[in-house]
Amino acid sequence: MNVDTILTSKGSDVATIDQHASLSDAVSQLRDRGVGALVVSADGHHIDGIVSERDVVRALADHGASALGRTVGSVMSKTVVTCRCGDSIDELAASMTERRHRHLPVVDDEQVLLGIISIGDVVKARLGQLENENQALTDYLHQGR
Repeated sequence: MNVDTILTSKGSDVATIDQHASLSDAVSQLRDRGVGALVVSADGHHIDGIVSERDVVRALADHGASALGRTVGSVMSKTVVTCRCGDSIDELAASMTERRHRHLPVVDDEQVLLGIISIGDVVKARLGQLENENQALTDYLHQGR
């Protein structure tokens, strides 16, 4: 199973925001869309950064309530780790665990945004794999009786 399999199942919709938007706008979008991160993009296709709940908490801890008036660009993570459609679930799980990232934008060879994968998507896919393997083994064992 790979990234493309997950995107086929969950869809390729990506919540994006412009870096000039306020952090308050980002917080509203995070809440309204029920997501933990927004890809920062001026055109919805190319990645300028990513802003996550973790970035919001850091900004609030550093600047208090006034952080909500700051721009997304001032608090976003500018270095964004991405993945590709052919990457395996196991590769994603290892990378996300090692780097402590909960969201990985999916890009093509030209770095065009194709979707986003969360750690929840990876866990759900892996559990699905394990359930299928378990069922196949159970079926195999019952055939021999």
